[in-house]
Amino acid sequence: MDTMGSISRTRLSNFTFTFHFCALEKEMATHSSVLDWRIPGTEEPVTLPLLFEMLYMIGLGLGDAKDITVKGLEVVRRCSRVYLETYTSVLTVGKEILEEFYERKLILADREEVEQEADNILKDADISDVAFLVVGDPFGATTHSDLILRATKLGIPYRVIHNASIMNAVGCCGLQLYKFGETVSIVFWTDTWRPESFFDKVKKNRQNGMHTLCLLDIKVKEQSLENLIKGRKIYEPPRYMSVNQAAQQLLEIVQNQRIRGEEPAVTEETLCVGLARVGAEDQKIAAGTLQQMSTVDLGGPLHSLIITGDSLHPLEMEMLSLFTIPENSSESQSIGGL
Repeated sequence: MDTMGSISRTRLSNFTFTFHFCALEKEMATHSSVLDWRIPGTEEPVTLPLLFEMLYMIGLGLGDAKDITVKGLEVVRRCSRVYLETYTSVLTVGKEILEEFYERKLILADREEVEQEADNILKDADISDVAFLVVGDPFGATTHSDLILRATKLGIPYRVIHNASIMNAVGCCGLQLYKFGETVSIVFWTDTWRPESFFDKVKKNRQNGMHTLCLLDIKVKEQSLENLIKGRKIYEPPRYMSVNQAAQQLLEIVQNQRIRGEEPAVTEETLCVGLARVGAEDQKIAAGTLQQMSTVDLGGPLHSLIITGDSLHPLEMEMLSLFTIPENSSESQSIGGL
């Protein structure tokens, strides 16, 4: 097949005909696995194989197997290989349930596979359709841009099928999306590594009256320092940071800044919002002070935390009142489903 705009000849039995691909026709080709062409003088269309195999980046949404879009599901069911990225986020259901609903076997792709062995994923994507599935939206994590750049350098066409991500689904708590500033990540501290640099972005956001979405750490297929040094492929159990763990680390940063004589941009009384399993049937939302967030129990992963800006719109305040933690709540109180 020649490049777009060139003339191609396709032979069907003893019949030869010529057709041109314009930009619109090529776009149509990416939407279906077959193209129907009607030969003059015949009643039935002739089905031609898809002429543009490619890499598909497909968002899965945030809840369960059924959150994939109809368009995304159609593509998955016709792909020869389907990879499921497993290290930036997780769904509420396992691999087996996804395979049953998608009617395709899934190949799990961890960080090492995607970032160091991407050629395995891209292999033959120029002659057969390959799907790369991402929880949320494909561009919710910057690491996925690298896969597209690699595909482009290899001359492999790609297409992205978007879906909901935590970046826009946080609007479920009532805070207005256009009032969010730069997003930050909060990682698990260790005995020797306790980063605070992200706090400068929180300070800047609050000074501008903007909310801060905090993405909480996920540790999947991580090695201990000892196993890493010794080259042993032994992995630690998965860990997912909770809202109360993130709040506890934030409170320690606040104390550290006071000890250094700095005026912290966030205090124990700063209004925050905790969210858990957004998009799932048992999603939970809690609004309260940072101090309250340090003891709230929102259940299983995945969690996110929002630090609100200095000023809130009246509608935002009214919406947050639906999720307010009772003032007389005891420590580690569980928040009911919403």
